[in-house]
Amino acid sequence: MHGSPKNRKRVRRGGAAFFLALFLLTVPAAATPAADSGSARMLIPVGHTVGIKLFARGVMVVKLPEDDTPARECGLKTGDVIVKCGGVSVTSTEQFQSLLQKTGEDATDLQVRRGGESVTLSVSPEQNEKGAYCIGAWIRDSMAGIGTITYVDPATSTFGALGHGIADTDTAQLMPFASGSILPSTVKAVKKGETGSAGELRGDFDLETDLGQLYANTSCGIFGTLTEDCGAVAGKAVPVGTARTGPAVIRSNVRGDKVEEFDIQITRVIEDAADGRQLVLSVTDPDLIEATGGIVQGMSGSPILQDGRLVGAVTHVLLNDATKGYGILIETMLDAA
Repeated sequence: MHGSPKNRKRVRRGGAAFFLALFLLTVPAAATPAADSGSARMLIPVGHTVGIKLFARGVMVVKLPEDDTPARECGLKTGDVIVKCGGVSVTSTEQFQSLLQKTGEDATDLQVRRGGESVTLSVSPEQNEKGAYCIGAWIRDSMAGIGTITYVDPATSTFGALGHGIADTDTAQLMPFASGSILPSTVKAVKKGETGSAGELRGDFDLETDLGQLYANTSCGIFGTLTEDCGAVAGKAVPVGTARTGPAVIRSNVRGDKVEEFDIQITRVIEDAADGRQLVLSVTDPDLIEATGGIVQGMSGSPILQDGRLVGAVTHVLLNDATKGYGILIETMLDAA
């Protein structure tokens, strides 16, 4: 590449209310795929933030009080997922509470998923000061936040995002997936990353508008299909490639609705990394460092392009240096999808 980063940078604009406007934009000339791309899979690298809402299969126990409670006495543990109560499938925290009211003080069976195993426990609810029957545990059935779309497959309208799974904030365990969707999002502000403190993108998203439905929450990313009423997916796709050490760019939305390309270096490739941190990244673009401090939360999923090919996605930031981070190979994401 030649010229200053400012001159090289191509800005893509797309309204948050109509996410597919992003797909009507072309890849800059410097990133045009080589003519010998052959039969490589072709994907549209996106790089725009979206709101994400995910609903769990069952309810997850995220915290237990120190005092003796029915939950502790029956053997429930933090991270357990309650999937049935009295033989009835649990679908939400509200529905679970309703089932406990029907049970009253009588002992009832809880079917719990613990790791990869199914465990059955017997719990006797107790009345709280308001007269409601409960077991004394904090539970969660859903999560919402902002992340970045990595790619869209124009042939199938399927997409991948984040490059890592959605985990519960208290237990750090992957949320058991039941359903979810992506929503239009606009970045309103940035908390810059600093030594010892991860930064984050802060934005708004429309909870009433679904742009696509999720079908999986995996350790390598979340995956789904765009809704039919979003319109046809168009735009310039690029071939999937294999990452190597050297210069690359990430495509990310860190200001309003703009999608920009920023320079990075891939300093190491670790194909067999057990935790999915297969690429070691260093941000070299002064514009991105000025805007965010480097890699921040919400940028997870930003596509990584090298030699005009989609080779991976940003996944993590180093807490002791926001200009450094990790990525996942695109082949790994596609295998998980």
